[in-house]
Amino acid sequence: MFLEVRNLHSYYGKSHILQGVDLNLERGETVCLLGRNGVGKTTTLKSIMGMVKPETGTVLLDGNDLTGLLPYQIARVGVGIVPEDRRILPSLTVHENLLIGMKLPADPKQGGEVIWDPDRIYRIFPNLEQRRHHMGNQLSGGEQQMLSVARTLMGNPRVILVDEPTEGLAPLLVRSVMQMLGDIQRSGVTILLVEQNMKAAIEVAARFYIMAKGKIVFEGDRKALEAAEEVRQRYLEV
Repeated sequence: MFLEVRNLHSYYGKSHILQGVDLNLERGETVCLLGRNGVGKTTTLKSIMGMVKPETGTVLLDGNDLTGLLPYQIARVGVGIVPEDRRILPSLTVHENLLIGMKLPADPKQGGEVIWDPDRIYRIFPNLEQRRHHMGNQLSGGEQQMLSVARTLMGNPRVILVDEPTEGLAPLLVRSVMQMLGDIQRSGVTILLVEQNMKAAIEVAARFYIMAKGKIVFEGDRKALEAAEEVRQRYLEV
């Protein structure tokens, strides 16, 4: 496995949020973590990224233990996070927002890995190229989401953790965001996607986990998820 999460337990104060979470992703795979609000999905991403320190458990990337590292150390070894609130800097242009996330490789000839720079970003995100001189606060919600993803890619991650990218977006923009994630995955980046929108996620993800009350209650591929009507009704539907 490329990214492994083993028996993760995380707390906010005395509240036991993650209760033995296990996840795994193969290299170049898109996996979606589904569940209702407040079940621990975002905490899972933050625990992987070191933004929440797990009480117990292990996070491995390509066999290397990330558990206990600080967020900037985890970013340096190839993990990026796209937060739900996007965190676009409103007083900077699109291009300046991108440059903030830029990380040059230690070795320009490293292992054939894709290096993300503004030129490559603008090829994948033509809308951002058209808006490159616009300020962050002049972008639509969909454009801000694309910029948030693009800025994360500028750090040359091997894995990106994407938190609720379709939240608050119109259906047409939801489709654009999911197509964008599909393009990124095909470029070789591994994606762990947190979503509530199963219909959107099923278009891009190969496998799915469902979370409830801090625990994984389902794991399977598209066919298994579509067949698990009782599980969907119990843990996903309103």
